[in-house]
Amino acid sequence: MSLDLESITTSIEEAETFRYVGRVTRVVGMLVEGVLPCARIGATCRIEPPGASAVLAEVVGLKEDRVILMPLGNRQGLSVGTRITMTAADATIAVGRSCLGRVLNGMGEPIDGAGPLRDTRPVPLIAPPINPLKRRGIEKTIDLGVKAINGLLTLGEGQRVAVLAGTGVGKSTLMGMIARNSDADVAVVALIGERGREVQEFVDEELRVAGVDTSRVVVVAATSDESPALRLRAAYTATAIAEFFRDCGDRVLLLMDSLTRVVMAQREIGLSVGEPPATRGYPPSAFAVIPQLLERTGLNDRGSITAIYTALIETEDFDDPVADAVRGTTDGHIVLSRRLAEAGQYPAIDVSRSLSRLMNHLVDTEHQRLARRFRTLLTNYEAADELISLGAYRQGTNPTYDQALERIGSLRAFLSQSPEQAISLEETLTELRASLEAPSLDSPRAANPFRRELSGAYARNQEILSTPAGESR
Repeated sequence: MSLDLESITTSIEEAETFRYVGRVTRVVGMLVEGVLPCARIGATCRIEPPGASAVLAEVVGLKEDRVILMPLGNRQGLSVGTRITMTAADATIAVGRSCLGRVLNGMGEPIDGAGPLRDTRPVPLIAPPINPLKRRGIEKTIDLGVKAINGLLTLGEGQRVAVLAGTGVGKSTLMGMIARNSDADVAVVALIGERGREVQEFVDEELRVAGVDTSRVVVVAATSDESPALRLRAAYTATAIAEFFRDCGDRVLLLMDSLTRVVMAQREIGLSVGEPPATRGYPPSAFAVIPQLLERTGLNDRGSITAIYTALIETEDFDDPVADAVRGTTDGHIVLSRRLAEAGQYPAIDVSRSLSRLMNHLVDTEHQRLARRFRTLLTNYEAADELISLGAYRQGTNPTYDQALERIGSLRAFLSQSPEQAISLEETLTELRASLEAPSLDSPRAANPFRRELSGAYARNQEILSTPAGESR
């Protein structure tokens, strides 16, 4: 690659001609304090305890004449006087096409035993977001291969969406389905704060299944036992990798599970350096991480990053501050319901409480009409089902409720999908139309698994309403 005189001059001016060396003065909890000339926030340092392996650390704070470091590895062996060397003023990672099909740690290094990465180049870990006036508009749909999302929560190329869910409702399974089945050129999956067993299961069971091409998938993993600085860094590493492929002209899908654990990692760091707690014990810097990550996604003049972030909801508390902040920053949200998961619907997407803010701008009028009709029937069924359970509804009282009850079998069949299935956007529209035109309960052709259940509910309801007061039932 040829360089002009101006580029050479700039490179010389920016070159580091000194090695900055300091020493540890204090080790408290997760933090290391020391003296280090010219330290700056975000710089990467090497702590070299005598007789032990060197430990990488990141500068997370500056206090008067002291630097505050957060080790990215084991702190065993650190002592006062240990040597500190600044390795890079600005954090970078090595990225290239060889990352595809690999599993990396939070530093961007391979951990899958398949050898080192080749033909890479350094990219900044924290790059500036796209200029808001230079962002391209979201005009094309992206096919995720999941019919409940394709049909009722259609996403656009470059959109940002949150998946709100509690533990054990199929969140990781849904992420695996999307990573395998989407029509994106590259998928970057970030597993933050997961148990080591879950990382192995995700790679083996969700990605490396028969007939699935994983050569377009990059996995970045930082397990729950690792340093909060490394967990936080893993989120930025995955985002930087996605930016690299976007700038190469690819259509990138970024999946991060979970953004809540990224915020928790920043909370640990913020509280450790003395930042005051605010909302529910979270310091302000914890919430600042969310837009810093999300605003780096989207479309530029070369490629796109469509981003899906999961947020954990404890006891389905949708007023959780992290979930609320994520929901306010994204372009839509997908809610996974424990009630639906326990009823056997997978993926357990609660369509009534989910939303894609860009869907009406992306799909045609016919698609909008079908989706609205589906939502109306589902909402009416939920209202009627509650009345039936209370014994307060008689068949024929409300025609809209009756119609919803007749169609519920086909609606639930549409929302359910096997993890091994990949259903395109075109196939989704065909199935969506068919689910709304399915025969009613009264028709002998109506073959749905809920017909007997609903007919029995009607019969019990009729019996209750027809029994005179005071008589036993």
